[in-house]
Order: sequence, then C-alpha cells, then structure tokens
Amino acid sequence: MTGMTSSARPHLNRRLAAFGTTIFAEMSALAVATGAINLGQGFPDTDGPEEIREAAVRALRDGRGNQYPPGPGIPELRTAIAAHQQRRYGLAYDPDTEVLVTAGATEAIAASLLALVEPGDEVVALEPYYDSYAASIAMAGGRRVPVTLRPHEGSFRLDLDELRGAVTDRTRLLLINTPHNPTGTVLTRPELAAIAELAVERDLLVVTDEVYEHLVFDGAEHLPLASFPGMRERTVSIGSAGKTYSFTGWKVGWVTGSPELVGAVRAVKQFLTYVSSGPFQYAVAEALALPDSYFEEFRRSMQDRRDILAEGLTAAGFEVFRPAGTYFITTDIRPLGEKDGFAFCRALPERAGVVAIPNAVFYDDREAGAPFVRFAFCKREEVLRQAAERLRGM
Repeated sequence: MTGMTSSARPHLNRRLAAFGTTIFAEMSALAVATGAINLGQGFPDTDGPEEIREAAVRALRDGRGNQYPPGPGIPELRTAIAAHQQRRYGLAYDPDTEVLVTAGATEAIAASLLALVEPGDEVVALEPYYDSYAASIAMAGGRRVPVTLRPHEGSFRLDLDELRGAVTDRTRLLLINTPHNPTGTVLTRPELAAIAELAVERDLLVVTDEVYEHLVFDGAEHLPLASFPGMRERTVSIGSAGKTYSFTGWKVGWVTGSPELVGAVRAVKQFLTYVSSGPFQYAVAEALALPDSYFEEFRRSMQDRRDILAEGLTAAGFEVFRPAGTYFITTDIRPLGEKDGFAFCRALPERAGVVAIPNAVFYDDREAGAPFVRFAFCKREEVLRQAAERLRGM
C-alpha cells in the first residue's frame, strides 16, 4: 500500500517520545505572534563587549577558524580556559589533556552524560532542572532521580538528607547545577562540602553545570565543586561563554576535569558536532582574559536589572523569590488567584503582553512545579520597566 511505512512503531525513539517540542520554542513563537515582551527564553537583547565581537570579525578576516578547528578546541582557547580556572578558583588544569571545547554547555552536558552513563544507571539531579538534563539522561538510557529544591524563607533550598536518601547502589552520577536555573539558588560552602563528602563516600561521579558562575548577587559566592577535597578527579565541570559574555548564538562551551573524564567526554563529543564555532573560539579566548572589572560590571548590571523586575513583579502581586544567581526570577502565582502555570503563561501574552515560562516543565512532579513561573531579566532596563508596567496593569 502506498504512503504507509513498514512498521507501526513510532518514528521517534521511545526514550525521547515524552519530550516533544521544548517550551522555549512554544513560548518564543507566542511572543512573536502576539508582539509580547519575551521574558521567557534566557537570551540577552543586546550583544556583549564590542572588542570581543571585533575579535571574532578579525578571526574571520584573518582566516582563523574558518576551516575545522582542532577536535579538542583551539590551543589558545584551551589555554585561556585553564588560566581562567586557575586565576578565579585556584584550580590547575592541563590545557592539552584536561580541557575540552564544546558546542555550548548543552553539548557538554549531553556528551558528558552519554559518555559516563550506561543503561540502567541512576542519575541524581536537582529538581527543577534545565530541560536538556532529562533528555540527555534519557538518551543515555539512564534513570533520572530528582531531588527537589523547595521554597523556604524566600528562596529554594536543598534538603541534604533527601539528597543522601536518593543515592542507591545503582547511582552512577550526581548532576549539580549552581548557580541554579531556574530557581536562582546558589549552593553554599556547607552544602557543597556535604555533596562532596557524599560523592567520595559513595564513589560517585559528578557533573557540575556552572554556566552562571559570574552571575551571583548580594554577596553570594560561586564555589566550584571540583575545588573540594576528593572532587578534582571525579568531577566534570561545565562552563559557557554565552551566559558570561552575552553571545549566546556563538555556542562556545567547555569541559574541565581529569584526563580520564575529559577523554571519555571527548570520545562522545567527536561524534556529535566533532568541532564548532571556529572563529568564535579565538574571540572567546580573548574574552576570558578580560580584567576582573568586566565581570564585576556585568554582575552589577544584571543585579540592577534583577531588582527592577523583582520590584515590578512584587507590585503586580506575585510572590517573588529573589535569586542569588543566574538571570532568572521564579515567582509564585497563587497570590494572584492562579495555580496552573501552564495556563497562566499561555494566557499572559494576551492578558499583559509579556511571555514567561511555567516552571512545571522543569519538574518530574508537575504538581510540585505547577504554581511557579520563571521570568528572565537579561534584557535592557527600559524593556524590563515596560514589562513591569504591563504586569502591574494586568
């Protein structure tokens, strides 16, 4: 019979069938269709430093990176990443064997999980979690075990007893994100020390997503888990240029870790993109060498924007969890008489001309995330003020 396939089995691999189109694509399309202010997807509405953009143009014109760069990344960038880790955190990495450049942090996460997880392995992840975590664990055939961050005294907190209780004999890996998207929580030194002790005691690998490392506020401090006792040899640390330099479209990320761990991740990465972002790698190498004043001004600017949006959301009637890091604010919509974040976010563009993301997409337990909604504040101040005014008039 024409027009029929030879099998009734669905085309999409069953491990990924539950994921569908990401909520970011859906809500961004809604923003375009309605002309709403898009505070859903986390990308800035202005470019990063002009001198870094010009460094990319210079690389293009000079013919650097226009052909395939080396598989692990260009030596200049790997050296700059190692120097950044040493300067900021006192962590020494060999640029040749312990640093790997990836197509953004998303590929770094996928390659790490595909490399380190086998079918049946359990992966403990902090919930709510960035949606690619779940998809990457599924692609690896692993089993996701969520440990939920819960609201407590104005922020979302990790229950260390719950974390310990989630680890079984089948646990292979802890997937840790700090500063944490979407809640804005920054794990403290005692919390990270407890995670490190647990990993050493149970002989677990750890993948840490640290893409918001330079966006911490109100005196909070980002502490890499790899810097804790016993963690250097069991931790894959992931960073990204997109969030730090506001060039999210360049897709330049990286992995640092022991030669054995980085070698495993590289073995997978070579069959995903192989290489990417050639000329942009040269520009990011220069960006990583920017003076500390750049990072401090970037942090201060984002903190100011956080405060503008947080005050607007509070005035509009939301309960606001003021983040200690990242560029997202999580809110509770129940004070507005609402309880379904999906319905609220789908109606919000028409009601107020603003787009947000329902946090429930980041939860295994959709009910636990139902009343929470995330707004991005990585936008120009005038855009945030306009969004706040629209929300107050809702």
